[in-house]
Amino acid sequence: MPTDEELMQAVGRGDLLAFEQVVLRHQKEAWSVARRFLGDATEAEDVAQEAFLRILEASPRYRPTASFRTYLYRVVTNLCLDRAEKKRPLYLESLPDAAASDPSPADAFVAQERDQAVRAALETIPARQRAAIVLRHFEGLSTREVASVMEITPKAVERLLARARSALELRLKDLLNE
Repeated sequence: MPTDEELMQAVGRGDLLAFEQVVLRHQKEAWSVARRFLGDATEAEDVAQEAFLRILEASPRYRPTASFRTYLYRVVTNLCLDRAEKKRPLYLESLPDAAASDPSPADAFVAQERDQAVRAALETIPARQRAAIVLRHFEGLSTREVASVMEITPKAVERLLARARSALELRLKDLLNE
């Protein structure tokens, strides 16, 4: 089975079947990142499609200097940041799935309240901080991978994350004290 990087090099030579394989492998990841950032499934679908179109257009120039996944996240994140500059989006329809267990109605209500508070707090932080939080904590990328996606240094990612955490902690202090 060819690697993503090998497939992308084939795409650069005009192999659209290779591109189809790349899309099938990564469409869910692209949509997931965009949805978590933008908070809207339809808009996330648009961003994911636009990301793959841009990747296809750039395929003749593609060089595997980083993993394809990092490259994809960079394209998706940049598109999300562009949209965030154009309007104030909604973020995170819901937090990532919790462990599979049926919560009591009271626990479900508390979780829903917490999710709403976190969503509201995320909406108040700057887009670049939000992007760092989504990539690092929701997508599980390492600091180095986030830096590569955002085209900044790992130290700059750490600063963005620290500022975001401080801002979120301040906005969620009542929730944290429970």
